Amino acid sequence: MNIGIIDYKMGNLASLKNSFEKIGKEAKIVTNADEIRACDKLVLPGVGGFGDAISHLEEENFIEPIHEYVKTGNDLLGVCLGMQLLFNSSDESKESKGLGLINGGVIKFDKEKAGHQIKIPHMGWNKLVKKDSKIFSGLSNEIYLYFVHSYYVECEEKYVIGKTHYGYDFVSAVNHENIYGLQPHPEKSHDDGLKILKNFIEN
Repeated sequence: MNIGIIDYKMGNLASLKNSFEKIGKEAKIVTNADEIRACDKLVLPGVGGFGDAISHLEEENFIEPIHEYVKTGNDLLGVCLGMQLLFNSSDESKESKGLGLINGGVIKFDKEKAGHQIKIPHMGWNKLVKKDSKIFSGLSNEIYLYFVHSYYVECEEKYVIGKTHYGYDFVSAVNHENIYGLQPHPEKSHDDGLKILKNFIEN
């Protein structure tokens, strides 16, 4: 099986690659469209800003190959910013258009809505309450995972497979057909994070 991690200069590639090695899987850092086409499973990581990320994806000529890859039916996993890029737009960079693979948008945490009880960014361990999904197979209904983000996804409930509470409930995991998104970092989330990556690859 060919596992690819997209390198568009915005992700923590080494940590993800090491995490796959811990579960006995070799992942390749993908640097061009031909390598994307050869993948059976594909991960879109991301750390940083939405606008910069889309610009880098465009500069590296990754956007159309990602769309073509999804049409093959093979699985794509977006992690943290990579999850947010799956959607149409983000308030972080209103002039930038997302990948549009799942309908929805990205908004910033609202301190007023949370009663001013939260700090931004949301950083550290928090609980993800899951729905049934192959990427959560064998895990408890409540999973503690590691988060670092200031923005989160808003989308239709039919795409939601996980929520987390930070002042209020927000979407922390999504699935649409062969496309998955995780707001937390599985590569920083110890055994449960590794189990999620293993499920993504094996199921």
